[in-house]
Amino acid sequence: MSNDLAVSASDSDPAPSAGGALTIFRGVRRALATHGYATLTEFRLASGRRADVLGIDESGSILIVEVKSGVPDFRSDQKWQEYREWCDAFYFAVDDGFPTELIPEDCGLMVADAYGAEILREAPVAKLAAARRKTLLLRAAMTGAGRLHRIEDPMFSQASPTV
Repeated sequence: MSNDLAVSASDSDPAPSAGGALTIFRGVRRALATHGYATLTEFRLASGRRADVLGIDESGSILIVEVKSGVPDFRSDQKWQEYREWCDAFYFAVDDGFPTELIPEDCGLMVADAYGAEILREAPVAKLAAARRKTLLLRAAMTGAGRLHRIEDPMFSQASPTV
Protein backbone atom coordinates (compact mmCIF):
# COMPACT_ATOMS: atom_id res chain seq x y z
CA MET A 1 0.00 0.00 0.00
CA SER A 2 1.16 3.50 -0.65
CA ASN A 3 1.12 6.19 1.99
CA ASP A 4 -1.48 8.32 0.18
CA LEU A 5 -4.92 6.74 0.13
CA ALA A 6 -7.05 9.82 -0.59
CA VAL A 7 -9.89 9.30 -3.06
CA SER A 8 -13.09 11.03 -4.08
CA ALA A 9 -15.14 8.08 -5.35
CA SER A 10 -18.76 7.80 -4.25
CA ASP A 11 -19.87 5.16 -1.78
CA SER A 12 -23.24 3.62 -1.00
CA ASP A 13 -22.88 4.01 2.78
CA PRO A 14 -25.12 6.49 4.60
CA ALA A 15 -24.09 10.13 4.32
CA PRO A 16 -21.28 10.99 6.71
CA SER A 17 -21.91 13.22 9.68
CA ALA A 18 -19.72 16.24 10.38
CA GLY A 19 -17.26 13.93 12.10
CA GLY A 20 -16.95 10.82 14.18
CA ALA A 21 -16.78 7.15 13.37
CA LEU A 22 -19.04 7.25 10.30
CA THR A 23 -16.71 9.58 8.43
CA ILE A 24 -13.68 7.50 9.42
CA PHE A 25 -15.38 4.30 8.21
CA ARG A 26 -16.24 5.90 4.88
CA GLY A 27 -12.78 7.31 4.30
CA VAL A 28 -11.07 4.04 5.18
CA ARG A 29 -13.33 2.02 2.90
CA ARG A 30 -12.91 4.43 0.00
CA ALA A 31 -9.15 4.44 0.39
CA LEU A 32 -8.90 0.67 0.65
CA ALA A 33 -11.11 0.24 -2.42
CA THR A 34 -8.70 2.32 -4.49
CA HIS A 35 -5.97 -0.12 -3.50
CA GLY A 36 -7.88 -3.22 -4.51
CA TYR A 37 -9.49 -4.17 -1.21
CA ALA A 38 -13.11 -5.20 -0.90
CA THR A 39 -14.38 -4.39 2.58
CA LEU A 40 -17.03 -5.47 5.02
CA THR A 41 -17.93 -3.56 8.15
CA GLU A 42 -18.87 -5.04 11.50
CA PHE A 43 -17.61 -8.44 10.39
CA ARG A 44 -18.11 -11.15 13.01
CA LEU A 45 -15.04 -13.30 13.52
CA ALA A 46 -15.19 -16.92 14.70
CA SER A 47 -13.96 -15.67 18.09
CA GLY A 48 -17.22 -13.74 18.48
CA ARG A 49 -15.51 -10.35 18.14
CA ARG A 50 -16.61 -7.95 15.43
CA ALA A 51 -13.98 -6.29 13.27
CA ASP A 52 -14.87 -2.71 12.37
CA VAL A 53 -13.51 -3.08 8.82
CA LEU A 54 -12.30 -6.31 7.21
CA GLY A 55 -10.47 -5.83 3.93
CA ILE A 56 -9.55 -8.52 1.41
CA ASP A 57 -7.55 -8.06 -1.78
CA GLU A 58 -7.49 -10.33 -4.82
CA SER A 59 -4.44 -12.21 -3.52
CA GLY A 60 -6.42 -13.15 -0.40
CA SER A 61 -4.51 -10.81 1.89
CA ILE A 62 -6.66 -9.85 4.88
CA LEU A 63 -6.46 -6.72 6.96
CA ILE A 64 -8.52 -5.45 9.86
CA VAL A 65 -9.01 -1.79 10.67
CA GLU A 66 -10.20 -0.76 14.13
CA VAL A 67 -11.93 2.63 13.97
CA LYS A 68 -11.48 4.94 16.95
CA SER A 69 -13.68 8.03 17.07
CA GLY A 70 -11.87 9.60 20.01
CA VAL A 71 -9.56 9.10 22.96
CA PRO A 72 -12.28 7.75 25.31
CA ASP A 73 -13.20 5.14 22.65
CA PHE A 74 -9.54 4.12 22.33
CA ARG A 75 -8.87 3.98 26.08
CA SER A 76 -11.99 1.93 26.82
CA ASP A 77 -11.14 -0.71 24.20
CA GLN A 78 -9.41 -3.73 25.68
CA LYS A 79 -10.21 -6.16 22.85
CA TRP A 80 -8.25 -4.82 19.88
CA GLN A 81 -5.22 -7.07 20.40
CA GLU A 82 -7.41 -10.12 19.79
CA TYR A 83 -7.94 -9.02 16.17
CA ARG A 84 -4.31 -9.58 15.24
CA GLU A 85 -4.73 -13.34 15.09
CA TRP A 86 -7.44 -12.91 12.42
CA CYS A 87 -5.57 -10.83 9.84
CA ASP A 88 -2.28 -10.38 8.00
CA ALA A 89 -2.11 -6.70 8.99
CA PHE A 90 -3.87 -4.66 11.68
CA TYR A 91 -4.53 -0.92 11.58
CA PHE A 92 -6.13 1.73 13.71
CA ALA A 93 -8.01 4.47 11.88
CA VAL A 94 -8.63 7.84 13.52
CA ASP A 95 -9.55 11.36 12.46
CA ASP A 96 -7.06 14.20 12.16
CA GLY A 97 -7.84 15.49 15.66
CA PHE A 98 -6.81 12.26 17.38
CA PRO A 99 -3.47 12.31 19.26
CA THR A 100 -1.72 9.66 17.16
CA GLU A 101 1.05 9.15 19.72
CA LEU A 102 -1.50 7.06 21.69
CA ILE A 103 -1.56 4.39 18.97
CA PRO A 104 0.90 1.56 19.71
CA GLU A 105 3.99 1.62 17.47
CA ASP A 106 3.48 -2.01 16.44
CA CYS A 107 0.12 -1.24 14.76
CA GLY A 108 -0.63 0.34 11.44
CA LEU A 109 -2.12 3.82 11.58
CA MET A 110 -4.51 5.58 9.19
CA VAL A 111 -5.95 9.07 9.45
CA ALA A 112 -9.26 9.37 7.66
CA ASP A 113 -12.07 11.74 6.84
CA ALA A 114 -15.23 11.21 4.79
CA TYR A 115 -13.33 11.35 1.50
CA GLY A 116 -10.30 9.14 2.02
CA ALA A 117 -7.51 8.07 4.31
CA GLU A 118 -3.77 8.33 4.57
CA ILE A 119 -1.52 5.69 6.05
CA LEU A 120 0.81 7.33 8.52
CA ARG A 121 2.36 4.03 9.54
CA GLU A 122 2.26 0.68 7.74
CA ALA A 123 1.13 -2.31 9.78
CA PRO A 124 3.59 -5.12 10.40
CA VAL A 125 2.64 -8.19 8.35
CA ALA A 126 2.13 -11.53 10.07
CA LYS A 127 0.75 -14.00 7.53
CA LEU A 128 -2.24 -16.08 8.59
CA ALA A 129 -2.15 -19.87 8.53
CA ALA A 130 -3.74 -21.28 5.37
CA ALA A 131 -6.63 -22.96 7.19
CA ARG A 132 -7.57 -19.77 9.05
CA ARG A 133 -7.31 -17.72 5.83
CA LYS A 134 -9.62 -20.15 4.02
CA THR A 135 -12.15 -20.01 6.85
CA LEU A 136 -12.10 -16.21 6.91
CA LEU A 137 -12.42 -15.92 3.14
CA LEU A 138 -15.42 -18.27 3.09
CA ARG A 139 -17.09 -16.44 6.00
CA ALA A 140 -16.50 -13.10 4.29
CA ALA A 141 -17.97 -14.38 1.03
CA MET A 142 -21.04 -15.75 2.78
CA THR A 143 -21.48 -12.57 4.83
CA GLY A 144 -21.14 -10.31 1.80
CA ALA A 145 -23.49 -12.40 -0.31
CA GLY A 146 -26.05 -12.52 2.50
CA ARG A 147 -25.91 -8.75 2.97
CA LEU A 148 -26.31 -8.14 -0.74
CA HIS A 149 -29.27 -10.53 -0.88
CA ARG A 150 -31.01 -8.68 1.97
CA ILE A 151 -30.50 -5.37 0.15
CA GLU A 152 -31.81 -6.72 -3.16
CA ASP A 153 -34.68 -8.72 -1.64
CA PRO A 154 -35.58 -7.21 1.74
CA MET A 155 -38.87 -9.15 2.00
CA PHE A 156 -37.13 -12.53 1.85
CA SER A 157 -36.58 -14.53 5.01
CA GLN A 158 -34.94 -17.91 5.48
CA ALA A 159 -38.08 -18.90 7.37
CA SER A 160 -40.17 -18.26 4.22
CA PRO A 161 -41.48 -21.34 2.45
CA THR A 162 -39.57 -22.21 -0.70
CA VAL A 163 -41.24 -22.92 -4.02
